[in-house]
Amino acid sequence: MLLFLAISAVLARFLSVENVERDDEAALLLAQVRGEPQAMLDKLKGCRQSASCVATVRMNASKLRGAGEPKILSLKSPTAYSLTGATGATRLAWAVIGHSPVVQCVQVRRTGNALTGIEIELLSLSAPISNSGDC
Repeated sequence: MLLFLAISAVLARFLSVENVERDDEAALLLAQVRGEPQAMLDKLKGCRQSASCVATVRMNASKLRGAGEPKILSLKSPTAYSLTGATGATRLAWAVIGHSPVVQCVQVRRTGNALTGIEIELLSLSAPISNSGDC
């Protein structure tokens, strides 16, 4: 019984990581739609050290600023369900109701493992890409 509970706890923690990534990306999109580049930079680990990353964030905050709350339509993460660390570009399609969808790529790094816990870090956010584009 104790082994079952331990395995269940590890599995629950592992599966909850997908929600953490989605929540972090939703918060990043909300800051973008509000036109808040500083809030976006706070959510992107290490972005402030890259002039091109900062420029892209500022451009996105200016260009994609609008009214409403962004809704995630599709999220395709190559790092999803990784048992160990991984880094990759998540394809994120989103929209504010009443507006055309936007597709962007979010560079995501996962560290840790299923036993000790997996951490999520968002590293960068691309400019919008084609709605049929891949990251």
